[in-house]
Amino acid sequence: MHFDPRVQRALREAGLDADAVADASDRVAELVARDADRLRAFFDADAPYYSDMEMAHSASETQEHATADVDLFTHGSDLRGYLSLDGWGVPVEGGRILREDDGGDPVVVELSLGDTVNDRVRFAHEREDL
Repeated sequence: MHFDPRVQRALREAGLDADAVADASDRVAELVARDADRLRAFFDADAPYYSDMEMAHSASETQEHATADVDLFTHGSDLRGYLSLDGWGVPVEGGRILREDDGGDPVVVELSLGDTVNDRVRFAHEREDL
């Protein structure tokens, strides 16, 4: 079960039986795994990447990254991993697809980055998409 005890209780109080709560938990895990696959594919494309990451040495609101690579894993509703950008890296503590093209491919994604960044950062393949 991937829901914490409070969420499980709230779902039961809302009328779901134990099997329905378990089914919902499984579905959450499936959706997180699907998003992880789509985020990996987004970062498999050739560079450059653009982000709205705040950087101490840049006055620009949009950063250009020559290289990017992400290594993600999931456990239940958790999506975690590591993002490498231009020779440095940062832990990933969550992520989601913000916008897709007509074919369903991610255009703008957001990663929650851990220590050294501690922020949600949007990424795109085109500067104007941010």
